[in-house]
Parts: sequence; structure tokens; C-alpha cells
Amino acid sequence: MENRNLNWAVLGTGVIANEMATALGKMGKKLYAVGNRTHSKAVAFAEKYGVEKVYEQIEEMFLDPKVDIVYITSPHNTHYQFMRQALEQGKHLFVEKSITLNSRELDEMIALAEEKGLVLAEAMTIWHMPLYKKLWEIVQSGTLGKVQMITMNFGSFKEYDMKNRFFNLDLAGGALLDIGVYALSIVRSFMEEKPEQIVSQMRRSPAGSDEQTSILLMNSLGQMATVALTLHSKQPKRAMISCEGGYIEIMEYPRGDRAVIVDTLSGEKKEVLAGDTKEALIYEMQDMERAVETGDLSDMKLMYTRDVMDIMTRLRKTWKLQYPDEKW
Repeated sequence: MENRNLNWAVLGTGVIANEMATALGKMGKKLYAVGNRTHSKAVAFAEKYGVEKVYEQIEEMFLDPKVDIVYITSPHNTHYQFMRQALEQGKHLFVEKSITLNSRELDEMIALAEEKGLVLAEAMTIWHMPLYKKLWEIVQSGTLGKVQMITMNFGSFKEYDMKNRFFNLDLAGGALLDIGVYALSIVRSFMEEKPEQIVSQMRRSPAGSDEQTSILLMNSLGQMATVALTLHSKQPKRAMISCEGGYIEIMEYPRGDRAVIVDTLSGEKKEVLAGDTKEALIYEMQDMERAVETGDLSDMKLMYTRDVMDIMTRLRKTWKLQYPDEKW
């Protein structure tokens, strides 16, 4: 594709959409268009950020020839239907996590994007933050030896409101798709192979969604991971990647910009600083634009996204946790 100014449209007007519009401004660009189920919210959003185009109906976004990339930020139970419409109309897609509800939906969308020659990617900040890219380089260099064990914690305290998207089954609520996707993405990115041995425990919220879970994973190389998630109890968002020659601690994820590497034998600590947490959306959109312009999809990590979705789908099948109207 010729090097030109790509037009972004955003579907949704929530927190991520606001961050995205602000990030585009820092990139010296303007968001071209916005659509939302509640039209008045789209109008107010457009006025706030100087957006040129507001659609009466969301479907008009997918038909607009000026739109190059659609960023879907609506609740994840709506993603599949919007993704299909957008891809069928030739739009590149950047989709908030979790990209779909399950593997069947994602596999269908990957096949459609490939058929249409379009870029499809999950807006997973971990794939794009400079810190993780630097840490992957260090691990892949072999200086720390083989990755042996990964330990992930992610806990938020959410008040018990069963209509809230965090718990509501009608909105595909639950810890796994909301916060677990981040932890599992880090696990997959530091493992040499996808984990196939998976066991778990899960406690349901009063709404029936997964409120709290612990997951054990291992791949054929013996690399293991533990993941602890909760939506009703605060815990630090910490990651530890334990290798033969040392371990890496990421103090805050997913939007991390600092890690510490501790040498196994000497105990010496080395700080790794890369990127800026406040620029997370900029890194994501820059990588997406580069993929659209060059056709190089390596930074989008779609196959990792696919592996993570396979793990989450498998877990929910084990738990018999299926969302309303969802088809596995």
C-alpha cells in the first residue's frame, strides 16, 4: 500500500476509544470517524475530539470508502458480528481484547481476513510495548537459559454489580476474558511452544460468570506456568519469568515499562527500562499502521492471539461456562 495518511474509525465511545483518540492526536493525526449504538454519545464524542464523521448507524462505518482501519472497542460479545461486516467490506481490523468469544469465531475471522487480504489483529498492548519486545530479545538470545516457570497474578476488586460488564454473562463477563487474556498472552509469548496440558479451578460470581480462577499450564518442552485471577480481590499485577540462569520480574503489566532481571548465582539485579506506559495506545496503532502499509504482520502476533483464545475456549468448555447465544 502506498504510504499515506490512514483513516481510523472507532466503534464505541468508552475509555479505550477516548484513549485512542487522544493517542492519535499525539501522533499528529485526527480520528476520522466514530460510531456507537447510542448516536448521541457518538455525537458528543465527535465534538470532544473534532472527529469529522459520525454515523447514524454503525453499519455505515463499514461501507464508508474513506475508512481504512476500524478499531472495535465495543463489549467483546459484539465483536464477531461487527468483525464479519467490516472484513466483508474490505476494512482492516484492530479489535479490543478479547478479540472474540471463542476459537471458532476467531478461526472464521482469520480465514475471512486472509481471503480478503486484510490485516486482522487484537489490540493486545503486550504485543506492542517496547518493554516486552526487549525482554523477548533477551530471552531468545539464550543468555538466561531456558524458560522454566512463569508465574502470573492479576487481581482487581470490583463491587458486586451483576449488571456490570465484569460479571454480566449477557456481556460475556468474567475474569478470564477480561483480565486472564493479558496473563495468558504473557505466558504464551515467553513459552517456546503452546501449552497443551492445562488444569484449573474456578469459582463463579453470583451471576454465574468466572469470578476467580487458578490455572496450571505446561507445554511439551516442560515449560510451566501458573496464573491466578480474581475480579473481587486486589492483588498486584506481577509477572515472573524464571529461567535457568535468572529470573525476570515485571512489576506492573500489561502496560509495563520496567522489569528487573536477577542473576541466579550472584543475585545481581539489572533493571530494564523501555517505553512509556502512557504511550501504550500509540505503540499499538503505530504497529497496526506499519502492518497495513508494509504487509509485515510479525508485530501483530495473531498466532499468539489464536493460541491464547484456544486456551481460554478450552478452559470455559471444561467449566461448562457458555455465554448466551454463543456457539462453540
